[in-house]
Amino acid sequence: MRRLILLAAAALAVGALHPAAAAVRLKEVAAVQGVRANALVGYGLVVGLDGTGDQTTQTPFTTQSLNAMLQQMGITVPSGAQMQLKNVAAVMVTAQLPAFAQPGQQIDINVSSIGNAKSLRGGTLIATPLKGADGQVYALAQGNLIVGGAGASANGSKVQINHLSAGRIPMGASVERTVPTPLLEGDGVQLGLQADDFATARAVADAINRAKGEGTAVALDGRSVRVRAPQTPGERIAFLADIENLPVEMAKPAARVVLNARTGSVVMNDAVTLGACAVAHGNLSVTISTSPQVSQPNAFGQGQTVESAKSDIAITQQGGALVQLPAGTKLADVVKALNSLGATPMDLLAILQAMKSAGALNAEIEVI
Repeated sequence: MRRLILLAAAALAVGALHPAAAAVRLKEVAAVQGVRANALVGYGLVVGLDGTGDQTTQTPFTTQSLNAMLQQMGITVPSGAQMQLKNVAAVMVTAQLPAFAQPGQQIDINVSSIGNAKSLRGGTLIATPLKGADGQVYALAQGNLIVGGAGASANGSKVQINHLSAGRIPMGASVERTVPTPLLEGDGVQLGLQADDFATARAVADAINRAKGEGTAVALDGRSVRVRAPQTPGERIAFLADIENLPVEMAKPAARVVLNARTGSVVMNDAVTLGACAVAHGNLSVTISTSPQVSQPNAFGQGQTVESAKSDIAITQQGGALVQLPAGTKLADVVKALNSLGATPMDLLAILQAMKSAGALNAEIEVI
């Protein structure tokens, strides 16, 4: 009896250290390869601005683009004419063409200034063809911009809220050409996983085989799963609709710490563990202050008054006490240990990398 109690306690301890795997839908970890959006880009003009357009003396391509557009409309600008435009801006238009998009459907577009326009607020985008990587036109964009900002300036003072040099036109482009997809080609489809993980690939294949029969799916590598699917379009679509909602038992992910050196952000997942270590971290600051000084000649001298600068440099180093951190096998323990250091997020960037080098941080560090 005592032995059974000890075995039960051991099983509970193992379950506490290794929690049950989380179940997610297949569509959240994998997608059909070849079924994706395509990037579109185009060059156009925004007109109707309230004096906030490009300065044509510094952006000659705006004038050239306007001349080319006017010539297409049968208007010839006299040679040598100097057009002073204030309500026209040259822009780049970008969009994402969704998979299965058909001619006539509307898609959202983003419009960004490439000149020195002060604001695109209130402007109208003239018809702009959007091309793909193959140089073919897949959509035609036109419409009134929505700029999520405001600004005003007078007598050298300026107030601005958000960004004024970029805007968006919801449903601002009409699809003109479709992009073929390999969804209905061959005797099956191939699923691409979002992350390179062999355990996830096996779990996806097992979930499909349990629902659709053994041998329906096979994992090719850590990111691809080959699935046999019906031949007819209707049956294949119904088959994919069924498998994309299958529950997949996810294994515990690899321990990873993501550091953003630009913003000082530190993110770690639940698999991160910490070994016992001691950490001391001090701050070093250098302060340079400059004050102007004036050197004047004597009352009856022939010299001139000279202005010079005097710089004072001070170096301050704050000592850091050696802090002992206990081993932590849970995320809460790791967070508590790191908080005990009292370090700022920027300091944690250096501390975590040093702990990794010392072998005390059991995780992969990724710097973005």
